[in-house]
Amino acid sequence: MNAFNYFNYFTEIEEYFWRKRGAHLLVSPLDWAIVETWQKAGVPLEAVLRGIDSAFESYQRSRRAGRPLKSLAYCVDAVLDAATQHAEAAAGTGPTVAPSGDARDQFSRDELRAFLTRNAEKLDRSARQAGAATAPWAAHAEQARASLADLWPLLDSPGVLDLEDLERRLTVIEERLTASLTSAADEETLLTIRRELDYQLAPYRRRMTAAQLSQLERQYIQKRLFEKCEVPRLSLFYLT
Repeated sequence: MNAFNYFNYFTEIEEYFWRKRGAHLLVSPLDWAIVETWQKAGVPLEAVLRGIDSAFESYQRSRRAGRPLKSLAYCVDAVLDAATQHAEAAAGTGPTVAPSGDARDQFSRDELRAFLTRNAEKLDRSARQAGAATAPWAAHAEQARASLADLWPLLDSPGVLDLEDLERRLTVIEERLTASLTSAADEETLLTIRRELDYQLAPYRRRMTAAQLSQLERQYIQKRLFEKCEVPRLSLFYLT
């Protein structure tokens, strides 16, 4: 996956799904969680788009062709098949050429500084709003804010900025936030989120493996907890 596609992964999939569906509608939290599972599994953008094409072709041949395909959940199997085919086709083709400097610098340093600053401010606000009732979570939010500040020297360093390394660092910070948020959430909140997920997944559950469902559950719970607590997503995928 080249750098352009890598950091526009969410946007390109969303727009492609809109075009295939023929309607510019909001993609649901479930759909975003599904895209995150593909991204974290390293499914190439090309394979995702090919899988979406295949899923729509299959859907059109079915008896439900008169109704619009509403969710990316229907595409999960087709994307997995496309990813497998992509991996098999790539086997033995030699090493992938590293992205050029232009691709690696697709975000300006000013954009990255603004992104980190905006997220640090949101984390500070979230920690203050949490108050004493969730003191451990507030402390983790403050720690995450400090960790973002520690990344500033990377943006001021000379030479080509390694966006993939920056993304790895942001992922570590976000994973710690996720663990803290999940631990601080009360049972009723988690139960409500799981009920919400079960309701949305009901039409598609039989199309997914246990591993897919488990990963999707983790991503969905993370997304909903971040939204509920007004915590920013730190990944560069959300810069665009």
